[in-house]
Amino acid sequence: MDERPETELISIPATPRVSTPEILTPSGQRSPRPASKEAKSSNAWTPTSFISPRFLSPIGTPMKRVLINMKGYLEEVGHLTKLNPQDAWLPITESRNGNAHYAAFHNLNAGVGFQALVLPVAFAYLGWSWGILSLTIAYCWQLYTLWLLVQLHEAVPGKRYNRYVELAQAAFGERLGVWLALFPTVYLSTGTATALILIGGETMKLFFQIVCGPTCTSNPLTTVEWYLVFTSLSIVLSQLPNLNSIAGLSLIGAVTAITYSTMVWVLSVSQQRPPSISYEPLSSPSSSASLFLALNALGIVAFSFRGHNLALEIQATMPSTFKHPARVPMWKGAKVAYFFIALCLFPIAIGGFWAYGNQMPSGGILTALYGFHSHDISRGLLALTFLLVVFNCLSSFQIYSMPAFDSFEAGYTSRTNRPCSIWVRSGFRVFYGFVSFFIGVALPFLSSLAGLLGGLTLPVTFAYPCFMWVLIKQPTKYSFNWYFNWILGWLGVGFSLAFSIGGIWSMVNDGLKLKFFKPS
Repeated sequence: MDERPETELISIPATPRVSTPEILTPSGQRSPRPASKEAKSSNAWTPTSFISPRFLSPIGTPMKRVLINMKGYLEEVGHLTKLNPQDAWLPITESRNGNAHYAAFHNLNAGVGFQALVLPVAFAYLGWSWGILSLTIAYCWQLYTLWLLVQLHEAVPGKRYNRYVELAQAAFGERLGVWLALFPTVYLSTGTATALILIGGETMKLFFQIVCGPTCTSNPLTTVEWYLVFTSLSIVLSQLPNLNSIAGLSLIGAVTAITYSTMVWVLSVSQQRPPSISYEPLSSPSSSASLFLALNALGIVAFSFRGHNLALEIQATMPSTFKHPARVPMWKGAKVAYFFIALCLFPIAIGGFWAYGNQMPSGGILTALYGFHSHDISRGLLALTFLLVVFNCLSSFQIYSMPAFDSFEAGYTSRTNRPCSIWVRSGFRVFYGFVSFFIGVALPFLSSLAGLLGGLTLPVTFAYPCFMWVLIKQPTKYSFNWYFNWILGWLGVGFSLAFSIGGIWSMVNDGLKLKFFKPS
């Protein structure tokens, strides 16, 4: 036995030990059970807690080196996460080689898109002060809730919540979590995909009209046929197997979103403003109608922030170890993405309202640009703008459809206990694409219901993350953190109800006659 002083033998810092029983996971690894109430007051258990100086001090140098090396290996391997073998077969968790760059691409592709184009419509009803204030508050609020979701992804040692519904079930319970989270997340995925078919098809039709010109003699396709063309292209691209494999498409979607967002507001402010423009908020003769219009406008602002239903899924594509948890690259990528999202949303809202005032058509700034300045701007610039919108819609369709693909395959693999073959996977995606197409044809006014949809899906972004943080992290009762998250959560629920009522009133008042691309 080496007789050197103990300080020479041990160079690692002391780590408090918590006695934590272990369970055998399906993968054969061991994973800690949740700490007992007595252990909550101590530091959290880690896979290397037992390799402490007190444990190593009586051991000889060769054995000590082996254990120290094992300590480093365990820290590299990670939390000894409880694995589900089925995850290796599903599109979201099939590949875990994501990084901060992928996170930035996916978040930017999911976070900015067609919903930003209707922000000036909200400003037409809110005016300058309330419009800018509501957009700023909503941006800061949703950035905070995104941070909560990133932290909650691995809130429990040995467990990764790879999907939004899984986290909701952990926080609210198995049944209540499904009831609260399933509808809004399903709508945000499938409903957004359907709206993208409508907008993508309409944009392709306008692109063809611009390129072909007024003297074109060809027989143009109908609007429904353009929807079918867009759906077919989306189905072809959807054959990419998993979420990481569409990182290139997300990069294309991010670049095109930034480009066309900038082009739309720059082209708008560079042209002469319409005559008799006014910046007074649009109002109705009755005060109750004006209130409902304002609530619908706030719902449009809420609807402009999307992507939280995909945050956990994006983070699930990254490797996570004890030393390098997935939340670090995820948050780095999210910060970069939301910086560019702010550069897209704020100029569109402010520049669009400045250019068109309360004469902004219900379809948004792209409709206004085509309606007011189609003869003033070169056909090449207009065609390029519409083409970029099409590319962005095709890219966004893939990331928003991935949770639906994941659900289809999860049902199949749980029943058959084997992964989907390429034919089964392709069949699911073809089926999903054409179902979305038929929904879009049956409900062509879907894309005009931004206020109502913003209200219905608002809790996913603004309310549920606050509740889940309190229920899972359990901050000290009556502390600032406790009060702050409960208040934000209930405010989100209240706003959701109010915006939904405003959206329903607006929908009924307009008689479902709104069209997203209806030139003024």
